[in-house]
Amino acid sequence: AVVSTQSTGEPHYLVIDTNVALHQIDFLEDHNITDVIVLQTVLQEVRHLNDSLYKRIRTIIENAQKRFFVLCNEHHRATYIDREPNESCNDRNDRAIRVATAWYEEHLQPHGIKVVLLSNDKANRDKAIKDGLTSYQVMDYVKSLKGCENLVDHLSVQDKDNVSTVHDKKVMFDEHLSLYDIKMGIKSNRYHQGKFEASRENYLEGYVSTGAHEKQVLIRGLKNLNRAVHEDVVAIEVFPKNQWVGASGTVQLDDTINEEEDLNTMPEGNTTNSIYIRPTGRVIGIIKRNWRNYCGVLLPTTNTEATRHIFVPSEKRIPRIRIETRQADVLMSHRIIVSIDCWPRSSRYPIGHFVRDIGPVGDRETEEEVLLLEHDIPHLPFSKSVLNCLPKLPWTIADYEFVLREDLRNVCVCSVDPPGCTDIDDALHYRNLPNGNCEVGVHIADLSYFVRPGTALDLEAQRRGTSVYLCDKRIDMVPEVLSSNLCSLRANEDRLAFSGIWEMTKEGEIVKRRFSKTVIRSVAALTYAEAQILIDDKNRTDPLSEGLRGLNELAKKLKQKRIEAGALTLASPEVRFHIDSETHDPIGIETKELKETNSMIEEFMLLANCEVARHIEKEFPQCAVLRRHPAPPLTNFDLLVNAAAVKGVEVICSTNKELAYSLENANIPGDPFFNILLRIVSTRCMMQAVYFCSGLYPEEEYFHYGLAVPLYTHFTSPIRRYPDLLVHRLLAASVGQDKTYTELLDRNIVNEWCENMNYRHHQAQLVQRASIALHTQLYFKDKCLDEDAYILFVRRNAIVVLVRRYGLESTIFLKAVESTVEFKYEEEKCKLTVGRVVMQMFDRVVVQISVEDCNIQHKKLRMKLVNPIIPGVSVEPIYVTMGNKDEAHVPKPATIKP
Repeated sequence: AVVSTQSTGEPHYLVIDTNVALHQIDFLEDHNITDVIVLQTVLQEVRHLNDSLYKRIRTIIENAQKRFFVLCNEHHRATYIDREPNESCNDRNDRAIRVATAWYEEHLQPHGIKVVLLSNDKANRDKAIKDGLTSYQVMDYVKSLKGCENLVDHLSVQDKDNVSTVHDKKVMFDEHLSLYDIKMGIKSNRYHQGKFEASRENYLEGYVSTGAHEKQVLIRGLKNLNRAVHEDVVAIEVFPKNQWVGASGTVQLDDTINEEEDLNTMPEGNTTNSIYIRPTGRVIGIIKRNWRNYCGVLLPTTNTEATRHIFVPSEKRIPRIRIETRQADVLMSHRIIVSIDCWPRSSRYPIGHFVRDIGPVGDRETEEEVLLLEHDIPHLPFSKSVLNCLPKLPWTIADYEFVLREDLRNVCVCSVDPPGCTDIDDALHYRNLPNGNCEVGVHIADLSYFVRPGTALDLEAQRRGTSVYLCDKRIDMVPEVLSSNLCSLRANEDRLAFSGIWEMTKEGEIVKRRFSKTVIRSVAALTYAEAQILIDDKNRTDPLSEGLRGLNELAKKLKQKRIEAGALTLASPEVRFHIDSETHDPIGIETKELKETNSMIEEFMLLANCEVARHIEKEFPQCAVLRRHPAPPLTNFDLLVNAAAVKGVEVICSTNKELAYSLENANIPGDPFFNILLRIVSTRCMMQAVYFCSGLYPEEEYFHYGLAVPLYTHFTSPIRRYPDLLVHRLLAASVGQDKTYTELLDRNIVNEWCENMNYRHHQAQLVQRASIALHTQLYFKDKCLDEDAYILFVRRNAIVVLVRRYGLESTIFLKAVESTVEFKYEEEKCKLTVGRVVMQMFDRVVVQISVEDCNIQHKKLRMKLVNPIIPGVSVEPIYVTMGNKDEAHVPKPATIKP
């Protein structure tokens, strides 16, 4: 048992009540806390109240080194109790905990072992002591532990002495309404419910999607935000229409500590243009807190003796958090994790507690860990139970598979992927037929052969949802022995595949189709560049080169058909880093160059996905896993239309086909990058594409807006996407090559899977962007460069620019030193006038890029305006040699408007 303490004076076991389990999980997870008894009563209550906390407790219990034991006291003759007349459920459960504690005490005391009940409920403690039990408040118990002084930092604020001092301050925020009042208000349409989204650009603004309004409801000012934290489910009251305004358009960060800040301060709202005015309201209550653990740093302080500190989260949309720690001297230069406990009406900031130290600020491994934690990416090594599901190596294809499958090893199949790709999940073949048509095959790795439903491997893949690609590493959805070996369609190796094979005319019309599980043997694993060389070299007439040319010509015709149907060709800046093999630091950066072969592979993946979607929706209309892309509200395009109009370009977006036509013809002579900028901004107007279960939506909502197809799914990447694995299972069942199972045909369960897949897919996209930003910052360390850039967005006090050369986007604050410089912001014209200089969306500028490292905790990439020259705003140009002096990049001067 636990070593003796000043409290007990002898070895002991701990019994925790439900309150401790709910509010002191970080304390329980600490390695110093062992030999704990968790009662069934407590587990059941926690599971009912908070599923995520329940899973954390189960994880602790499964850790043998922690020695957490479960007693099924509700099914034990000596510890089960009935509820007494007029006794509340809570009081009955507290009594059950005391009865079980007494039972343990009776059996362990003869062996010299005490049993200690931990409870922060004074009434429960008093009753336990009256019954002759030993019971302590968690804080008192922790203070009694020898050599565990820092464990106090892990305690939730409910158990700390400073709560009373916080509550003694003056009231700053309105009281939240009770859940009952909220429910009645929503029922009468007085209040509305929705998820709160804090603004990325202005800490005084946030938005709530209610479903009752076409536009999100704008919440302005700390008083109206009323302690809502990003992603909380809130209840709001919408103001009368004469009080509606638009967002301020001001970039404003919470970068000062001011307890006396006027909560009634409002950002300047747009009231001049009806296009930008939206429903406006205030938060009147919290329906569900969606707090999580947050990564960040402590704010530096000059008081070295202070124990109370301000924590600054890495996520800008999360407010600063007050914590108490005695380790500030060590933690001040580290990334740490903090959890929010409460947000009293009397506190400017929420109050929380220290969870754990991640590592030194600036350390690459620490910063990558922060990215993964902040984006909730599962990244721990695969468990033993998962690894036990894998086939033993060396592995070969069983003889019976050649009987059950179509043998295509004599077909000239090849794969085309980015350089360095090891998880090759698709390959193609092309051959001419005697009747003048051609045969095209899309062959996808058959992961479903290795990952069987319901196994530990399947459940882990389902939890992860997708592989995650960072700049210097990959976090696999399935173990590497599958992703990079047995399932990877490597050259000159027999592999199991699921194939779609089509007979097509040379114009791309499908004549016949079939799907079959196959065995293939790829003749080559090519990069996009290598495949392009084979296509372009007309002297090569071998089957591989001829097949690639046939695929490329066919792909062009398929793409033209899609575009004519209204498919959108959008854009987003993509970069590739050159990583030092020893230090793993970025030593080079370049924008990705797309070749014809990129488009060729994309077209046949789209073809396969569309064809499979049509097939499984027909066979399983109630439970097919599909992917839809909702049409965006026309108001989403207001900014795009206005910005293009200022440049003399008309953009019509009534339908996806009209938008595609407008983008195709939106050009400005002498500015070839303008069309790309327009497509980048168009991408920001779109809704998120999502996975869904066919039986839960009307057929008219199946449509994919971006691709202009009625049905779409993901079939082509099962190694790295769980939805593709589900689609493989459905497709296999439909062609008689596998069996269905209960969960696969239950649309409610499939819908739950889709929700998780959508979340994981979105988080993977976000962390990939964050990884690019981190490596860009590492690349620019000790560099200072002037570069061409384009204005993507104009704000009231800033511009958002895109550096084309690096695909780098950043906000430049325009704070003039001279107070005489006048700022004039015209949102409807996407224009900002500073003095005599006019800046509009899509204008070209010159910026200076460097890493700001004046504060070791907050190193970040910083851009400053070089050209146009604005007195008090712009900086002097500086040209830095990159390697060879002859290769130094000297930007062209930007146009300065009169």
